[in-house]
Amino acid sequence: MADLDVSKPAEPPKAVHIGGESIADRILPHLKKIVIGIIVVAVILSVFFGFRAWKQSKQAEQTEKVAVVLGVAQRPVAAPGASADPNNPTFPDTKARAIAVLDAMAKQNTDATGSAYRGGLLLDAGKVDEAIAEYRKGQTAEGIEGIAAREGLGIALETKAMAEKDSAARQKLLEEALAAFVAMQPAEDGPRRNYALYHQARIQQVLGKVAEAKALYEKAKTTGTSAELAALIEKRLAALGAS
Repeated sequence: MADLDVSKPAEPPKAVHIGGESIADRILPHLKKIVIGIIVVAVILSVFFGFRAWKQSKQAEQTEKVAVVLGVAQRPVAAPGASADPNNPTFPDTKARAIAVLDAMAKQNTDATGSAYRGGLLLDAGKVDEAIAEYRKGQTAEGIEGIAAREGLGIALETKAMAEKDSAARQKLLEEALAAFVAMQPAEDGPRRNYALYHQARIQQVLGKVAEAKALYEKAKTTGTSAELAALIEKRLAALGAS
C-alpha cells in the first residue's frame, strides 16, 4: 500500500459535502417524517384510547421539543454575498447552523433525532471526534438511520484522516473509513448502494489503488446512479486517465 504524502500542511477537519448536502441535511427529511408519524399516532390513540392521556401528553411534549429543533434546522444558510433580511433570518454557514441546532437540542433536552442526524450536526460543527462517537452509536440501527450512520462514520473518519499530519495514522484512519463505507450498504440493490461504492472508490483513490478505484467508480455508475453522482464519477475517472 502506497505511503501517503504528508509534506503539505494538513487542512482543518471539515465535513465532506456531496451533492451540496451534509449527512445532517440528508437525514432531515426522514426526521420530519418521524415527527409527523408521532403526531398522527398521538392523535389516533388520543381519540380511541382516552385512558392513555398521560402517555399521549408525554409523546406530545417530545414532539413539540423535536419540532423546535426542526424549526432551527430548517432555517437556511445565506447565499454568498447576500444581504441580511430581518424578515427571513439565515445562518452565515453550515457550521453556524449546526451549532445552533445542537444548542437547541441541548436546551430542549431531546434525544429523539437519532445518531445519524446528531452525528451530522457534530461533523458540520467541526467536532469530528464527537461525531465519530455518535455515528458509532447508530451504525447498527435498522433502515436509513443505520445506513446514514455508517456513511457518516466513514466521512468523519476520512475528515479526521485528511487533517492528520502523521502518514501512518492517516493511512490507518483512511482504512477505517473504507471499512465503514464497505459496511454502509452491502446489499447490491439496497438504498444508497451507489454512494457506498462511490465512497469506497474515493478512498481507494486516496490510498493510491488506482485500479480498484476505477473498478468501483465503474460499478457505481451501473447501480441506479443519479445524473449528479454520475457527473462526479465521470470527473474522477477523467482525472484518473479513464476514457
